Amino acid sequence: MSVVSLLGVNVLNNPAKFGESYQFEITFECLESLQKDLEWKLTYVGSATSDQHDQELDSLLVGPIPVGVNKFVFEADPPNTKKIPDAEILGVTVILLTCAYDSREFVRVGYYVNNEYDSEELNADPPAKPVLEKVRRNILAEKPRVTRFAIKWDSDDSAPAEFPPDQPEADLNADGEEYGAEEAEEEEEEIAEGAEAAADPDAMETEDVPKAQLIITEDEDEDAGSEDLEAESSGSDEEGEEELEEEADGNEDMEMDGVEKPTNGAVEHQHVDAIMAH
Repeated sequence: MSVVSLLGVNVLNNPAKFGESYQFEITFECLESLQKDLEWKLTYVGSATSDQHDQELDSLLVGPIPVGVNKFVFEADPPNTKKIPDAEILGVTVILLTCAYDSREFVRVGYYVNNEYDSEELNADPPAKPVLEKVRRNILAEKPRVTRFAIKWDSDDSAPAEFPPDQPEADLNADGEEYGAEEAEEEEEEIAEGAEAAADPDAMETEDVPKAQLIITEDEDEDAGSEDLEAESSGSDEEGEEELEEEADGNEDMEMDGVEKPTNGAVEHQHVDAIMAH
């Protein structure tokens, strides 16, 4: 079970101009005291086809973490356009919001981002050199892709199992004999009878970053930390948070029903698709 559960992410300024900062209101719950801080990062994917242009926009240490529901605002600078090819400024890309504890990443939220001009004329006939002040970004905030990882927290008991436990009883039949023992003996005899049986394919061997100030909210509902949440629009101003969907397994990669990647016919999205499929 995760000690820290991400409850919601609200994108505060969306859509916005390409050169404006990113602002995320993040709500999470901590179930027990932690010895170290949480490290949040925001990464911008600068190219749809290569990871050579990915940029870490900002990182933030949050702590000490009190038990209960916590909220803070994570603000990050826009990407450096000098590190992005001109042909990759416009179109579809991805931003990644991640959180790690003791350098172990336990949650990742990916958003598709569509960059386009704010006028139909420029979109219809874009200049060879992008006019950055006219570019507008639109984060698909209602359809995040959330991936959670089981990690070790402060105690060894919280560490995920590297291998499944031994189950010797699963190999025994009702009489206590090894399941399939007779069949194994017969197979060995057949293989020993001749080279033709030995050649049977079935017989092959296999073997210094700033800290954020937390806004602590009271836990009014015991179920507030539940990790099974229904997705809703992150643009809502009522709750100040976007609830994130999740499956029941330990390491989850959530498939959001109805998620459609924005399209850009001029670019193949190998790198973008690989990230969002992680």
